[in-house]
Amino acid sequence: MIYLYAKAIHIIFVICWMAGLFYMPRLFIYHTEAKDQSKEAYHVLHKQFSIMENRLWWVITTPSMYITVISALVMLYVNPGLMQMGWMHVKLLFVAGMIAYHFVSQRMMFNLRDEKSTLSSTKLRMWNEVSTVLLFSIVFTVVLKSALNWIYGVVGLISLAILLMVLIKAYKKYRISKGGK
Repeated sequence: MIYLYAKAIHIIFVICWMAGLFYMPRLFIYHTEAKDQSKEAYHVLHKQFSIMENRLWWVITTPSMYITVISALVMLYVNPGLMQMGWMHVKLLFVAGMIAYHFVSQRMMFNLRDEKSTLSSTKLRMWNEVSTVLLFSIVFTVVLKSALNWIYGVVGLISLAILLMVLIKAYKKYRISKGGK
């Protein structure tokens, strides 16, 4: 029964964690694009974005990550046989990537707050898609669980990443054609 409670908590907080990881780079993009405003407007927007990013990060995203990890460890403790399955090793590799993504995003937040960020909004848009690719990788690994399906999954993920980059570039061209930056 503990396993099922841990699994439910795990699923709920993965959703919360991912919501934060999906929204945070959007805030980074808006924060970066605020630099195009007047000095006075930028000052106000910078302060507001810093507050929003800080609250999202420390109230939702980071606590959700820790609860996700703790609930996963409980599931692995209660059912250690999961560690004997190859797909679990692959999943944990992708999860390690997601945790690394989390802490790199945290560094980006600090750089924006301290006005040290040099990333363009286009690069941030591409960064925003990394968590999507990692999430797809994790979900497909957990659901498919077979080596042959992992190969198809990897090809699909590479295709997804290429498609996302093409769409980001197309969107940038569209924005520029409409007079935006």
